This record gives sequence, C-alpha cells and structure tokens, in this order.
Amino acid sequence: MPDMSASTDILVIGGGLVGASLAIALDAVGLGVSLVETAAPRTDAQPSYDERNLALARATVNGLISIGVWPHAAKAATPIRHIHVSRAGEFGSARIDADKHGVEALGWTLPARELGAALLRRLDECTRVTRLAPATLTGLEPLETGWRARLDTADGLREIEAPLLVGADGSGSFVRSQVGIGTEQHDYRQTLFVCTVTPEREHRERAYERFTDDGPVALLPLAERRCGLVLTVPVEHADSVAALDDAGYLELAQRRFGWRLGRLERPGKRHPYAIHRVAAERLIAHRAVLVGNAAQTVHPIGAQGFNLGLRDALTLAELVPGAADPGAGDLLENYAARRAADREGTMAMSHGLVTLACLPQPALAPLRSLALLACDRLPPLQRALARRGMGFRGQPPLAVLERLP
Repeated sequence: MPDMSASTDILVIGGGLVGASLAIALDAVGLGVSLVETAAPRTDAQPSYDERNLALARATVNGLISIGVWPHAAKAATPIRHIHVSRAGEFGSARIDADKHGVEALGWTLPARELGAALLRRLDECTRVTRLAPATLTGLEPLETGWRARLDTADGLREIEAPLLVGADGSGSFVRSQVGIGTEQHDYRQTLFVCTVTPEREHRERAYERFTDDGPVALLPLAERRCGLVLTVPVEHADSVAALDDAGYLELAQRRFGWRLGRLERPGKRHPYAIHRVAAERLIAHRAVLVGNAAQTVHPIGAQGFNLGLRDALTLAELVPGAADPGAGDLLENYAARRAADREGTMAMSHGLVTLACLPQPALAPLRSLALLACDRLPPLQRALARRGMGFRGQPPLAVLERLP
C-alpha cells in the first residue's frame, strides 16, 4: 500500500502537453516532481493528445530537443520550409522562406497524438517524476511554506505537500480558481474543424494561412502528401457544417481555401473545437504559478497555443534549479516578468489578427493588402515576422535559443 501522505519539490497539476513537458524539464535539472493528471497515461485517454495537427515553431523544437523529447517524435514530423499568408478576395500576400532566413525549417507539423506519445515515452525515462494518473485534485489548502493537495487516486485518498504549486490544468483550471486568480474571457463565436486532406498538387512543405470573412483557414504539410486542414466557421453554422457529407465539406473547404494546391480530396474524420480566449489576470499567486492554457488560452490562428505554453514551462524550469525555495516570491515575480513580453505580444497578435484580418469590412481591404505586401517585400518587417513566427519573442528561455543570422 503506497504512502497516503507525501511531499515533493514541485507539484504539477495537469499532465497534458505543457504539464508533461514541464515535468520532464524539471526532472532534467534534478528536481523532484509530482505530476497529477485525471486521465490514464495513454495516448487514447489524454484529451490533449488528440487529432489536431500542431504547427511547432522552430523555438519549440529546439526546446523539445533540449529536454530529450524530440528524438521520440522526429520521425512523425514534417518540416515547414515555406509559409504563405493571404486574405481571400484581396491582392496582398506574404511569403516566408526558411532558406532566406538561414535555417533549414521555420517549424514542423506534428500530430498532437504523436507528440503525446513522445512525451509519455520520455516520461518513462525520468527518474525524479512521480506520476499520479489517473488522479483527481479534490482540494487545495494553503500553507505558509507551500500547498497541501488532496487527491483522489486509484489507491485511495492522498495528500501531497509542495513549496511550489503549478497549474497546468487547462483553460478551465481548477488550480487557477483555487489560488484566487481571475480571468478575462472572450467568446469568438467560432468553431474550429480539423481533419486531414490530400491536395491534388504536392504541398512542397509549405504551410498556408488564409483569412476570410468567416474566419481563418489553414493548411499544414504532413507526410505522404497529406495536409492538415483547419477550418474556422461562425458558431451559428457549426451544426450545419458538422452535418455535411464529405463531398459537401470539401466543397466548403475548397471555396474558403481556394485552388493553390488544386482539388482537395480524401478528407479524414472531422473534429470540432469551440474557440474562446481565456487570459489569467496574473500568472502567480502565493507559492503558485500558471503555465500553458491555464495561464492563457489563445485563438488557434497562427498555431501559438502549445508553442507559447512550452516557453512558459521552459522558463520556469530555467529559474528554479539551484533556488533554496522554488516557491519564493522573488523567483515567481521573476518568472512573471520574464514571460510578460512574449505572453502579451502573442495574445495581442492572435486576437488582433482574427478581429482585423477576418473583419468583413471592404474599407480595410487596401490597408490589409498593403500590410501583407510590406511584410513580403520589406526585409526588416520580413525578418521580424519570421523571428516571431519561429518563436523568438521577448526574453525566451535559453533552451529554445540558437544562433540565428
């Protein structure tokens, strides 16, 4: 019978993509971690290891390499060597090419389930991570020296004390509410449909982002000539879109995306996701910190969610090693300050793009086209756009950096 009472250096609530990454990074720097997740440790049980195709920024892959996850995932990844951004019905477009910026790829596309499987394999190699899954957090008690968590596990009720509590438990974070951090929320009134398709012409490792009056559409390169299709529709149309047969759905996708890759064929199973923006009013509380979607859930435009969350995790893992007290107030204040520019800039970009680029306002058309042309033709703007798209914004964690031209 396991000990029903225990202590740990850091208690991470939430074992999804970001929480698992954080636990791995903390294990690598020699800290004891208890990782709590409601789902069983299997790719078919964890909700975030789903059918989405993730566009991983270059900085993200650097980070996954640094914590030993990428060797388990690389074979399933497809490089993104080119990006094409356009607006339906308008003349401007922007193109970013990896070779012009001195890198072999701007990022990689990876199915979320493959990243999840890689994280689980890497967790199996960790020696300082105690994995409690399935386990449900039922209560939190603040202590002067940290937090006491009450957990409902398969072996019964358990209590764990830790000087630092990390909320990595998603948009509806229980940790966030229990430590007294409020949120600002916005309902985009949009539903995202994801599936795979095969285009008539080869994608040539090019990713497309196309803005329309009804929301953005993205096409991401995958292996075997497949592409990940991301189609946003107004929420009032979601039910009718979900009811379309394959032919009807392809007709809609073709109309929204256009014919740059010829006819879209062989659609895979569709999966809908409601889109909301949830931003924590602050990142830290008494001996507690938020990472990933618990800290900020952004619009999926530009595919910044996991990329931003991993930079949260790696920044925290960079700050706590060697600290006498991982939950000390000055350390957490440093974390919040380090994350501010990246977090605020990424949230502002994603929100601004979806509200301005998709706004059905003809008067904005010339300005939008000129802005895209400027990003395409002016080297300083192109460089800034490329670096931010690759995940190098603000003061990123050292683990994601590299020497760029």
